[in-house]
Amino acid sequence: MNLSQAAEDYRRIEKALHFLETHFHRQPELAEVAAAANLSEYHFQRLFSRWVGISPKRFLQYLTKEYAKERLRTSRSLLAATYDSGLTSPGRLHDLFITCEAVTPGEFKRAGEGVEIRYGIHPTPFGECLLAKTERGICNLRFLLEDGPAGAREWLAGQWGRARLVEDPGATAPTFEQIFNTPLDRQSEPLHLVLKGTNFQIKVWEALLDIPTGYMLSYLDIADRIGNPKAVRAVAGAVANNPISYVIPCHRVIRNMGVIHQYRWGAARKKAILGWEAVRVNGLMG
Repeated sequence: MNLSQAAEDYRRIEKALHFLETHFHRQPELAEVAAAANLSEYHFQRLFSRWVGISPKRFLQYLTKEYAKERLRTSRSLLAATYDSGLTSPGRLHDLFITCEAVTPGEFKRAGEGVEIRYGIHPTPFGECLLAKTERGICNLRFLLEDGPAGAREWLAGQWGRARLVEDPGATAPTFEQIFNTPLDRQSEPLHLVLKGTNFQIKVWEALLDIPTGYMLSYLDIADRIGNPKAVRAVAGAVANNPISYVIPCHRVIRNMGVIHQYRWGAARKKAILGWEAVRVNGLMG
C-alpha cells in the first residue's frame, strides 16, 4: 500500500469514527456508516476492522456501553439509560452489559453489590492459585505471588467492587479438578467464563482460547488472527491483563524470536506450564 492510499484510507476511517461517535444514539446500520465513508459495506467492514482492530458493530457496542455506564452513574432509571443510549429495550442493554462487562446493568449501577463470588486457594502443579466463580462461571484464576492469598483476594475485591466474596474452596474444587486434573481426552464439559474487559481485550482473549494445547504463537500471530497485524503492542497489553490465567492460555504466546518470557506470573512458571502441557499432549499421542 502506498502512502497516498494509506492516507486516504485513514481519512475515510476517521470520518467513520466521527460519524459513529456523533450518531451512536440512534444505532445506525452498517450501510449508513459505510456510506458516510464513501465505501461499500464489504470494503468498509474490512478496512475498518484492519485500522481499528474491531468490527464496526463492536465499536458501536463499545460507544453505546460506555455512554450507558455514564448514564447509569448519574441516573436512577435503567429505562432512561436504555433509551438515552439508543437501545430499543432494557433487554438489549442487559445483553450488552453481560457480554462486555460480565454484570447486569443493575449490578454495574450497584458497583457489584448483589453479586456473590466464591473463591478458593488450590495447589496447581505450578504453585498455588486463587480460583473464583460467580453463578455464571469462572471470573478469575491467578497464581499467587509474594503477597500470597491476601494479595490475591485484595486484587479480586478491587476488580469487583461491592460484590460479596465468600471463601469456599469446596465450591471451586470441582472446577479446579476439571481444569488441572482431567485428562485431555476426557475434557468434554465446557468451562463457562465471565469476562470483564474492552471489546478489543475480549477479542484477543477469544483468540487465545483457539490456541491448541502444546502449540505456541507470537504476539504478531495473535494480531493477525484478530485482523489487526499492526496492533502487536495492544495485543501484548490485552494478554498481560488476562483475568483467567491458564484457562485462557496467555502462556502459549511468545515473542516473535521464540523467546519465552514476559509472563505475568514469571518466566520460570511459564516454561513449566509449557513443558507440562507438552508432556500431556505427547502422552495422549503415545
